[in-house]
Amino acid sequence: MCLSANFSMPTLDFSKFHFFLVFLCLMNYYSTMKYFWAVSILALFVVGCSGENNKQFEHAGGTLTMSIDIEPSTHISRDVTDYYTATVLNQVMEGLVSIDPKSLNVNPQIATEWKVSPDGLRYDFTIRKDVYFHPHKLFSNDNDRKLSVDDIQKSIEKACTKNEKGLAPHAYSFLYKGNLKGADDFFEGKAKTISGISVTKDVVSLELIQKDDNFLNKLTNSCAAISPAKLIENNTEGDMIGTGPFMFNGYVSGDLKKAILLKNTGYYLKDAEGNTLPYLDSVVFVFQSRKLEQLEMFENKETDLITGLPPGRITKMLEGRIKDFNSNPPLFVMHNNPLLSTNYYFFNMQDPRFNNIKVRQAFNYAIDKEKLGREVLRNQYYELGYYGIVPPISSSFRGYDFSGVRDASYIFDPEKAKKLLAEAGYPDGKGFGSVNLRYNIGDIHSAVADEIAQQIFQILNINVNIDGSTFEQKDNDASIAKGDIFRSAWAGDYANPETFLSNFYGKAIPVSKTEPSKINQSRYQNPLFDQLFEQAKNSSKLSEAMIYYAKAEKVLMQDPPIIPLWYSGDIQIVYSDVRNLHFNSLNQFIFREVYKKPLTAEEYQKQLKEFN
Repeated sequence: MCLSANFSMPTLDFSKFHFFLVFLCLMNYYSTMKYFWAVSILALFVVGCSGENNKQFEHAGGTLTMSIDIEPSTHISRDVTDYYTATVLNQVMEGLVSIDPKSLNVNPQIATEWKVSPDGLRYDFTIRKDVYFHPHKLFSNDNDRKLSVDDIQKSIEKACTKNEKGLAPHAYSFLYKGNLKGADDFFEGKAKTISGISVTKDVVSLELIQKDDNFLNKLTNSCAAISPAKLIENNTEGDMIGTGPFMFNGYVSGDLKKAILLKNTGYYLKDAEGNTLPYLDSVVFVFQSRKLEQLEMFENKETDLITGLPPGRITKMLEGRIKDFNSNPPLFVMHNNPLLSTNYYFFNMQDPRFNNIKVRQAFNYAIDKEKLGREVLRNQYYELGYYGIVPPISSSFRGYDFSGVRDASYIFDPEKAKKLLAEAGYPDGKGFGSVNLRYNIGDIHSAVADEIAQQIFQILNINVNIDGSTFEQKDNDASIAKGDIFRSAWAGDYANPETFLSNFYGKAIPVSKTEPSKINQSRYQNPLFDQLFEQAKNSSKLSEAMIYYAKAEKVLMQDPPIIPLWYSGDIQIVYSDVRNLHFNSLNQFIFREVYKKPLTAEEYQKQLKEFN
């Protein structure tokens, strides 16, 4: 069952509201897209491949519309590095395993089951026999679309192959490099096959170099999704053909660009009653970078949910629409939960000025996070950045020494900041020069950058030039160290400190300084950090791993490549007629079991009784 959202904020006491988190979510009105569906829905009815009973759920149909900040940066799964691209591709592309959006457990997906050898080095995945790729002109018939072990092997091999620019796909750096046996030799052209992959009729086996307790979690990442071998060979993966519950049907241009996903009527999964999935006819993603405009769209019923409510509008929204939250049944349902997400700035460690630890410590001490949280974020965060890169959520990281990490971190101390800068050879900022701060343009990011620039100037007498751009441009420039300080945020791929700390693992940096560093963008290197990080990864017990991860993070914060700013807590508001949409700390959305049905007063009263 969903829990109530009891908040206490300086401007509003939420405890007087009855915000109960039904595990429902929302749908959009068909009217916004009817000009499009007249043609598109005709293409939807692909003959089912399995020949099984296509029993329909009684509330099937309809469209869910969601706005997200940025459109996909790629259609090729192995290259996915950002949250926004993953949100779209996760509805279309699938891997061997997946994340349950409610429990965050690893579930079977393309694989029906898996077995792990006693030493933890070998994973045997049994592949389903009823999975078909979405239709494409390269497939000659339905049987040609059927997924096979060859598609899986080819997808992994392609993920371990340099692209046309001679660069590594993200999947290689994130998942296979130094992990899958033979992947590195294959990547370097020293072997024609990956020795750690073996296939039989319906089993794919992956052999690791060393035990990795997070390997299954990593395989749920969108970069590990499987593509058709035929499309890989014909260089047409950009068409985004997967096995998922929704099929990519292209973009619609207008005032705002939209991505259209249509129901895969041949999808292999069914619900517990044998009804075909997905329930929805379509999912629409609207790309809008400005949160205020996202809120306006939501209030006008142009979208079904809003996440990351603009801080300056939260009180007005909740007080002004209180009847919509408290009616029987409510029009809106509000959710609030801490996210495994850290907002921070990182230094370009190739800049000689930031190679000096005292400079980086001085910048950390110069930031007044209380003022930032109060005047810019409007108190809308889970916690201010008094820790490190790992969000201080004890329930997700049991046994982690957050207290020790905080002791190694930074509070606002102007005098100490000035003293450290002087000791670094830049008294009162003299001789330091200006700093270029790169960020992706957005309501909150722009305001934060402006505030941080002012604070650094006021305390350290260093001029900060703020340089806004698109997310993609900022991300590309960060990977090639084009700038001095960069805005960033990291959302966990799974509930383990590794997913955050891996961003500073020295061995993730390319050998060549001219090659983009997609994971460790700051190009931070600390041998002690790397040693502790590896000890954590190689630990046989989770409790032991947590000790080493915390030790590594303490080293990271004593020698900081980052300025932690805040940890996200998301307020999400949805229309009450959308059911089965689960919000979670990873902020991952899976829409295959979402459906639309108006909430009745009787259902709402039943929920209240169950909650009480």
